Amino acid sequence: MEKYDAESRTRKLSGMMSKVIIGLLVVFSLFQIYTGAFGELTAYIQRTVHLGFALVLIFLLFPARKTALRQKIAWYDYILAVLAIIVCGYWPVFYDSLVQKIGSIDTAQMIIGGLAIILVLEAARRVVGLPLVVIAIAFLLYALYGPSMPGMLAHRGLSLEQLINSMFYTTEGILGTPLQVSSTFIFLFILFGAFLGQTGVGNYFNDLAISIAGRRIGGPAKVAVFTSALEGTISGSSVANVVQSGSYTIPLMKRLGYHRNFAGAVEAAASTGGQIMPPVMGAAAFLMVEFAGVPYIEIVKAAVIPAILYFTGIWIMVHFEAKKQGLRGLPKEEIPAKKEVFKKIYLLTPILAIIIFMDIGTSISRAALLGILFTIIVSLFRKDTRITLSKFFVALIEGARSALGVAAATACAGIIVGVVTKTGLGLKLGNEIVGLAQTITSNPNALLLLTLFFTMITSIIIGMGSPTTANYIITSTIALPAILALNNQLEVAVPVLAAHMFVFYFGIVADITPPVALAAFAATGISGGEPIRTGINASKLAVAAFIIPYMFVMEPELLMINTTFLGVLWIIFTAITGMVGIGAGLIGYWYKKLNWIERIASVVIGLLLIYPEGYSDLIGLAGFIAMVVYQFAVKKGTEVGEKAAEEANM
Repeated sequence: MEKYDAESRTRKLSGMMSKVIIGLLVVFSLFQIYTGAFGELTAYIQRTVHLGFALVLIFLLFPARKTALRQKIAWYDYILAVLAIIVCGYWPVFYDSLVQKIGSIDTAQMIIGGLAIILVLEAARRVVGLPLVVIAIAFLLYALYGPSMPGMLAHRGLSLEQLINSMFYTTEGILGTPLQVSSTFIFLFILFGAFLGQTGVGNYFNDLAISIAGRRIGGPAKVAVFTSALEGTISGSSVANVVQSGSYTIPLMKRLGYHRNFAGAVEAAASTGGQIMPPVMGAAAFLMVEFAGVPYIEIVKAAVIPAILYFTGIWIMVHFEAKKQGLRGLPKEEIPAKKEVFKKIYLLTPILAIIIFMDIGTSISRAALLGILFTIIVSLFRKDTRITLSKFFVALIEGARSALGVAAATACAGIIVGVVTKTGLGLKLGNEIVGLAQTITSNPNALLLLTLFFTMITSIIIGMGSPTTANYIITSTIALPAILALNNQLEVAVPVLAAHMFVFYFGIVADITPPVALAAFAATGISGGEPIRTGINASKLAVAAFIIPYMFVMEPELLMINTTFLGVLWIIFTAITGMVGIGAGLIGYWYKKLNWIERIASVVIGLLLIYPEGYSDLIGLAGFIAMVVYQFAVKKGTEVGEKAAEEANM
């Protein structure tokens, strides 16, 4: 975990400083609960207090270097923690005077603002990783040296004073929308996940998955898919999902015959899919509320069908691989009793309760708090799931600790958003992508597909190495404008939510796309496989993630936008049927082993079924039926021939 996930590289302290840090973590959680229950503070104060807690704790918990001693805090980290208190305490202390003179800053405020930028960048480097920090620094330099930039990248440029003022003394930079969402919705949902974890729901996910899928063909791999889908409902990290469920499922897959590269790939692909699984969706759903201007419950509804299709696609390919290799499920004695497992099904009710609360109009913050309360009440039903006083404090500590990475990532990403807002870079890049597509074609449908393709490549590259929240912030700021810029040239405009979901999906896919592929690299730490091969296998298994976004942009009904029940059923049917064809073609097995011609035909049939258009669906369905009939006939003929040969030999 520590090797691939920067958020896990914390110090292992003891003595007084350990108690101080635990106290700070508890107070951080209590502050967020209080403001969530009784009303948030003024925007600048809420965000700077939240950021102050995060920065202080990051400098005390996370060493500056991977190789640094973990048993004590370096002297310079105490200095950085004190500076964080001064910088973030500046807004609450001098709030009245700062508000009165917004738009201009003096020398002291320039120093405070400059320190804020440096502290945020260093905190993000420690807890999130270098890629995001490099991008943020590049954007700061771009803001300062705009007139020197070539071509369409050139802009008027900002002075150092203007840049610092924008970054720390307005709500367009560090203290912008990303940090606002972190300081309200995201923290409380992370805390909800921490409380749910104290009930033992993680182990329950495993038991439930094994009891349902363990005996089936390729059981261990299907358990990995099922478990990761369940964990994704409350988790915010692909790497964390890989380590948590993969530490059990990967060795199990290897023991029952899966190759180590394939076993790691299954877990990496399934765990990455956890980030698109409602209701949490890697915490990006809460950012999407603000960025897309869409109610949270609408985002959750929109995400359901694509998530089902994603995991169905992986399940199908895992099934075909198991049949191809002749792999069986787990032995009966390793399967927990279904009766005992389903006795604990109530542990999942808090997740359902949160969705219901928001569906009836409860605010996001209040719904999260009610979810925490509901979790505590539900935990009392059995002694082994009960949240005791000690577990209550553990949840407060773990929730705050898990939120540190999100706070650092959103603050750092706020720098990028602020520069894009000030310079108009997003619109420029969007127009440039559309212009590139227009040099190739003028046909509206082809233009849309090409623009989506270029946006996909941009999102994958930007998303490499970034956590989910920062990933979505950057892709929606830089890549998204290309799709929206095209809307005035289309007969039917792409819905804003569909455009946001498109860049979000491809930013997430970066976790399994070589060469970075953090989730795949984490899986190899358990499987002992080769990282690049594991990443390639994971990308193949997650092929649905490369297709589904195109589907819901061209057919927004998949996102429950302007649709009918029967219309959605038909789209789901053709999409799943198409995934069967594509999965069989990529794996090379259906009812029998496929040759290359049959594999290509299967993929083409699958794509025709998935492409959201009436004629292509009918042609694809006819081809699908023909392929099934053909395979049965060939398989039957082979079996008859083998039986005749056996009788002749007798």
